[in-house]
Amino acid sequence: MRIDKGQLGDTNKKGITEHNERYDFLAYTLLKKGKDVNVIIEKLQDFQVAIPSWALGAGGTRFGRFGFQGEPSSLELKIDDVGLIHSLTQSAGAISLHIPWDVPTDYNAIKDLANSHNILFDAVNSNTFQNQKNSKESYKFGSLSNTSKAAREQAVAHNIEVVKIGEKLGSKSLTVWLADGSNFPGQTNFQSALQNTEDSLKDIYKTLPEDWKMFIEYKPYEPNFYSTVIQDWGTSFMLANACGEKAYTLVDLGHHLPNTNIEQIVSTLMLKGKLGGFHFNDSKYGDDDLTVGSIKPYALFLIFNALVYGMENNPQNPYPAWMIDASHNIKDPLEDLIQSLEAIQEAHAKALLVDQELLAKAQLNHDVVKCQEILQDAYRTDVRPLLQKARLNSGGALNPINAYRSLKVRENLIKERGANSVASGL
Repeated sequence: MRIDKGQLGDTNKKGITEHNERYDFLAYTLLKKGKDVNVIIEKLQDFQVAIPSWALGAGGTRFGRFGFQGEPSSLELKIDDVGLIHSLTQSAGAISLHIPWDVPTDYNAIKDLANSHNILFDAVNSNTFQNQKNSKESYKFGSLSNTSKAAREQAVAHNIEVVKIGEKLGSKSLTVWLADGSNFPGQTNFQSALQNTEDSLKDIYKTLPEDWKMFIEYKPYEPNFYSTVIQDWGTSFMLANACGEKAYTLVDLGHHLPNTNIEQIVSTLMLKGKLGGFHFNDSKYGDDDLTVGSIKPYALFLIFNALVYGMENNPQNPYPAWMIDASHNIKDPLEDLIQSLEAIQEAHAKALLVDQELLAKAQLNHDVVKCQEILQDAYRTDVRPLLQKARLNSGGALNPINAYRSLKVRENLIKERGANSVASGL
């Protein structure tokens, strides 16, 4: 299924009058505050978030997975689904593939299909957190950190192969996430595991093409619950520095212990020029992988305030790679992703409204109340008309969820693919 401009035009007509009224009022209000609305809208239009191929089907829990009808059973169908999301939101202009779940059989055909949807290939992701079919070595006790040299070499070879696959698609980065760790005290020698991981990452790094980046992800626990080899941003940062200038830390919102100050982590990494990528989701207790902005919207805004500041003031940090990393256990996956994109752009727009010069003055004067008022004034602003304007300018939907439902996207996907179609790789 594809959504054409005529269909979007028809759905947009229903709410365009109300939108214009709300937008004109907001634009006038922001203009009085000295904000250039056109600049903000341009930044919203340019902001693109990659959709991971594994998020297009129903997610699962440790105890079960409840499938969603009409899931994409091939890489081609996954790209089509990202195309649907992008046509509605105009902010999902990339897909991030997971290898070996998404190895193309015809690279030129896959690139042509993605191009027809105006979609690029973002970071490619390796998989050493589970044993692969016909693999000689097991990752039960680790991959890049394994005490077995043969297991480590197999994991390194897999990552190198992932880079080669990404090269053929036009990707420019590799994301490495390790499940390596231990469940019991004494099971692992912490120093040996860390050294093995550093050596393995260096072996991968030295094979990177000149214009590539390597993103090193971290996580405090799960699937191992006593220790994780790359357990926090500091360990990732240390490993990235050990590898070289093309290696960076990747921040996943769910990969932190409760109440961690993520905006401070972001600020530190951008100051040091080492924030390479960012995975969006939300959580209540742990790595819940919930819809972005569904639990802690103010925390998301504060993180974006740090990101916006860093993008404007830290030229030493490359433009980060953005991606949603969520699991859709009871929602339509495409609707969930659309909601996440809306929440991301909303937090982004609010952060763009923060008067950074006024905030800096208040900080210098130790005016704590004023600092809070500046941030909360931006946060309390209803920026949805700005998001709508950005989508309309780019040819998207005024209200993506309403359009998705009125065009009966899920119903059409079920007709095309069948009720029992299961997302590949999951």
